[in-house]
Amino acid sequence: MLIHMDLLTVGEFKSKFSEVITKILHGESIGITYGKNKKKVAALVPYKRYAQSNKIKLGIIKQATYKIHEDFKMTALEYLQS
Repeated sequence: MLIHMDLLTVGEFKSKFSEVITKILHGESIGITYGKNKKKVAALVPYKRYAQSNKIKLGIIKQATYKIHEDFKMTALEYLQS
């Protein structure tokens, strides 16, 4: 999913903190850059979007299920992310 976001330096973020929070509450995403090269170091997104991005999608079939044998050495999350 491609998300457009405004980019702010750390200094701009600090000086506009309340404005940034208001934008996030209205569904916008904000990127934070650091240093002379303005390296991207963080992304602030609405919590609802963050929580949705952590759901694991299993293939393209909507009704897909899986079962991992109980003596399997990996957790289900480790297996799906490998």
